[in-house]
Amino acid sequence: MKRTTVLKIFALNVFSCTVLHLSAQRQMEYLDRGTMATPAGNGRVFVNWRLFATDPREISFNVYRSANGAKAVKLNRQPITDATAWTDEQADSSKTYTYYITTIEKDKESAPAKSYTLKAGAKPYISIPLRTPAGYSPNDVSVGDVDGDGEYEIILHQAGVGKDNSQGGVTDPPVFQAYKLDGTFLWQINLGKNIREGAHYTQFMVYDLDGDGKAEIVMKTADGTIDAKGKVIGDSSKDYRNKDGRILEGPEFLTLFSGATGEALYTTNYVPARGRIDGWGGTGGNGRNDSYGNRVDRFLACVAYLDGVHPSVVMCRGYYGRSVLAAWDWKNGKLVQRWVFDTQNGYPDYAGQGNHNLTAADVDGDGKDEIVYGQMTVDDDGKGMYTTGIGHADALHVSDLDPEHPGLEVFSTQERFGAEGANFRDARTGAVLWKKASVAAGEDGEGPGRALALDIDPRYKGYECWVAGAGITGLFDAKGNKIADKTPACNMGIYWDGDVLGEILNGTSVGKWDYENNTTRKLFDARDFDCVQNNGTKANPCLSADIFGDWREELIYRTKDNQELRIFSTTIPTPHRFYTLMQDPQYRLSIVWQNVAYNQPPHVGFYMGEGMAEPPKPNIVVLPGKSKKQ
Repeated sequence: MKRTTVLKIFALNVFSCTVLHLSAQRQMEYLDRGTMATPAGNGRVFVNWRLFATDPREISFNVYRSANGAKAVKLNRQPITDATAWTDEQADSSKTYTYYITTIEKDKESAPAKSYTLKAGAKPYISIPLRTPAGYSPNDVSVGDVDGDGEYEIILHQAGVGKDNSQGGVTDPPVFQAYKLDGTFLWQINLGKNIREGAHYTQFMVYDLDGDGKAEIVMKTADGTIDAKGKVIGDSSKDYRNKDGRILEGPEFLTLFSGATGEALYTTNYVPARGRIDGWGGTGGNGRNDSYGNRVDRFLACVAYLDGVHPSVVMCRGYYGRSVLAAWDWKNGKLVQRWVFDTQNGYPDYAGQGNHNLTAADVDGDGKDEIVYGQMTVDDDGKGMYTTGIGHADALHVSDLDPEHPGLEVFSTQERFGAEGANFRDARTGAVLWKKASVAAGEDGEGPGRALALDIDPRYKGYECWVAGAGITGLFDAKGNKIADKTPACNMGIYWDGDVLGEILNGTSVGKWDYENNTTRKLFDARDFDCVQNNGTKANPCLSADIFGDWREELIYRTKDNQELRIFSTTIPTPHRFYTLMQDPQYRLSIVWQNVAYNQPPHVGFYMGEGMAEPPKPNIVVLPGKSKKQ
């Protein structure tokens, strides 16, 4: 064959693969405009709404207001082009207002989007009254559109008495409930006495897995689980709790529930099974093992687009030693296994590399998601991509942390004292770009318990990184250079005040890092509204996510009496117009896994910070919802 012919065939193949890759679009949920109106004090109301990733660049908006049911009037003189927010300066708190948005494209105004009514005397939050069981308290929340109308519903984990895996004792059955944003109660699922309550046992995945426009819920279940229709899974007479309250015998199931009704639609065996109770430890974690049921019952989960088009749910077990990830597709009314990754099957160097958290992200740019499982990464086909060998840790942050380095990066820690107490790596190859040793490197103990990566100092390009514990002090830039001795709280982050820098989310408080004076300035505190944080020293909200309004994030907290959820949204104007973060694929999947084990903040899949470019348009196709009215 002639060389020119070979080159032509090669070029044609490359072109075909490129076209195929570009045409493969992720199927994502339909969303409405998410119009929101929040009292902003002094007779003002802050109105904001969504920009879609699929909107044309030249789109603009009008804001209309109706007072006490009167004819609506337009509030803006010129079409709004610089943001998806508007401050109504002439509001009267004694009146009920209805706000709606219209779009303008090529000088043509659309029909009104779904309106939002702000009642007279409204509080600066959305209130969702709860049916909290006696002795329980609201814990983690996830969101999903369970009825296809373009608005998210609340899926709430109600937690009773719980225990960490390292602790003995009987727990209460985990309970899950669904609510609409207007407070309407939808359903309740009780996982039963054979599912233990605690941060490491029950991960609940909420997502539209089959593209029908309605979200499903996937959870580990057991004998005695009761769905929202009263149907019992397995044998309700069985009680497998031992004298320590642990559940180390009996069948383990994986169940997919309808998000709309809470009905169990399909149940199969959980993969992997327990196997040997003492078979889940190893040197990759902290060098220990147990036979009483600690490490065997460490579960993680996520949703990922493993084929670049359709979402799969990935259920996991183990991270201190043996680690197993099982990917499932929801097809034709069945959970169909896509692949299983098991460190015992040809991947011994991958054992013990998992964290108390994980991330789904396209780390190699092929349009398909990989699973960043702590210090190892599993490719979209279920094969090992790389392992760093650094070992188990508590924190994980994945994004374009250093925009001057190609692709995504990972910032994490190391639980055991060692040379990689804080480490920063290339997300695609696993190459460690810089690291900071724990002060007591080599000793038998624990390294940093927490880590955070946010762009909080505009003087340095990229995200700043810092940790808590193990004697690693100071704030580091994206290159690993120490730029300050003091750091803000090391917990979670949020976009709140309207610039492109991250804010500090710690407990119930949102703060701005004053990089010139090395101190945090408080912007908001949910304690002022009778709210409390979750998960003890982990100190996180029920959820932080961009669930409506503009691109910035909302906060959901429980009240002190456990009888209400309150949703808070910023009222600070912003000069930036970005599409909703929920249409960035990595961010959207981050909201799905936020409830998993040690909650971590969500991150976008591109560089978001000082000096950023316009966010790249995601390669998505929006599925039709129940209504096309936006």
